[in-house]
Amino acid sequence: MKNILVPIGASPDSFHTLQYAVNFATEFSANIYVMEVFNVSVGAGKSLANVEQKVAESSKEHVKEVIDKIDSKNIKIKIATYNGDLVDGLKDIDKELGIDLIIMAPRSNDVKEELYLGYTSGRIVKRTNIPTLIVPKGTTLKPMKTILTAFKSGILKRKRILDPLIAIKQKFDAKVNLLMVKTPGYSDDDLKINTALMDISSQLTLTEAPSTYLGVLEHLQAQQPDLLCVFRRKRGFFKNLWEKSTIPKAEFSARIPVLVLSVKKD
Repeated sequence: MKNILVPIGASPDSFHTLQYAVNFATEFSANIYVMEVFNVSVGAGKSLANVEQKVAESSKEHVKEVIDKIDSKNIKIKIATYNGDLVDGLKDIDKELGIDLIIMAPRSNDVKEELYLGYTSGRIVKRTNIPTLIVPKGTTLKPMKTILTAFKSGILKRKRILDPLIAIKQKFDAKVNLLMVKTPGYSDDDLKINTALMDISSQLTLTEAPSTYLGVLEHLQAQQPDLLCVFRRKRGFFKNLWEKSTIPKAEFSARIPVLVLSVKKD
């Protein structure tokens, strides 16, 4: 795990997420890239280049202010700004640098807040194929000794999908518990579990539930893991949530870090 990207938004608490990312990157000797996206379009008679440069400079200043609030632990934090759509920006930076992991926060920990992921963070999870670690605001990095990996289908097209999970398991000497949730309409193929996934696990639990998330809820309380790992598939964990960019807490929420792994094809 070499390159970690942290999208910085307008939230005054964004430095908490960056501090977690720095602490995490220190464990893996990884580079940190901080990204802020802006959208500039100008009317007739104005120079796009001048306006874009001014906004880019302002964005960089904002990012520097966030960086100044944290202990960088001698990690060099590089700043990337992008004019345009967030998802396009992420894909461009990934193409250029090779991003191994995005670290970001959910919308809010506040019980009154209805959304787990807002428009921006929701689009990152749903519209990119970059592994993402969602860390509740104010979370302090601690050894991830137990990882609950939940899925409704054990089929994986590529072993390297598991690379971030394997890296975290090895770094913290973690125990990986698999949870297969049989939901209505599952096929016999779904019950075949990728051998690489089996190889890194300590135990496998099968459960039945109306949705993967409901199956996970029960076992989150029973196992009390330090990390929940799920897969980004169009018919997987976020099945009902793909059409919209936000994720309501009523449909998914977690008080622990969530690692979302990419499955490019279903």
